[in-house]
Amino acid sequence: MSIFTPTNQKRLTNVSVVRMKKAGKRFEIACYPNKVKPWRNKIETDIDEVLQTHNVFINVSKGQIAKSDELKKAFGTDKHSDICMEILSKGEMQVTEKERHAQLEESFRDIATIVADKCVNPDTKRPYTVTMIEKSMRDVHYSVKPTKSTKQQALDVIRKLRETDTINVARAQMRVKVTAPRREAGKIRPKLRKLASKVEEEQFEDELEMVILVDPGCYREIDSLLQSETKGKGSLEILSLKDVEEGDEKL
Repeated sequence: MSIFTPTNQKRLTNVSVVRMKKAGKRFEIACYPNKVKPWRNKIETDIDEVLQTHNVFINVSKGQIAKSDELKKAFGTDKHSDICMEILSKGEMQVTEKERHAQLEESFRDIATIVADKCVNPDTKRPYTVTMIEKSMRDVHYSVKPTKSTKQQALDVIRKLRETDTINVARAQMRVKVTAPRREAGKIRPKLRKLASKVEEEQFEDELEMVILVDPGCYREIDSLLQSETKGKGSLEILSLKDVEEGDEKL
């Protein structure tokens, strides 16, 4: 005896589901695993590589395709392809455990990459490799927080590594050149010296010229100081974003 399967049911396996609730109903689309994020980031451009089918479902796992009147009521149209695009762009992505693990691993490496780019060994002034930072993050049992940006977490990691003896890290210093008119130099110089981690050069003839190393977080403070004290007559020039020993930088 044959088993009857309703024609509006299309069962799919190994899918990433994106959901959207509208007009009191939940609508879903079936996507290929690990393809939604690249599409939203404009890395993947072929929609057929993202959508498993250009159908809108009430329930993907049960294969229940949404009815035409339900779609018109919620979206003002029953064109599945158009509705798929809206759900793909604005819907809530449901990820499998395997996808979630892959995303966490990717974020973990992204965080380590940012830390390696921002930090150096303060004793040698040489940068660390991403692999060394990853190992240190695992040694301090750092866990990725999906709700925070990788940049925020990189700053958290730097703080955590500084608090432990796992690895000796310090923010790479910026080298900047500051010039200011002679009249305001007396007020500005002690403030600059306080903000600088090191004064490399200083000249005071017709105007004040200083080359200093500063923490990147102080850049805006120095810029604001110059603007307010010199009324725009001073200048701030970045000579290098990172003060590191030559030879270890990789292009």
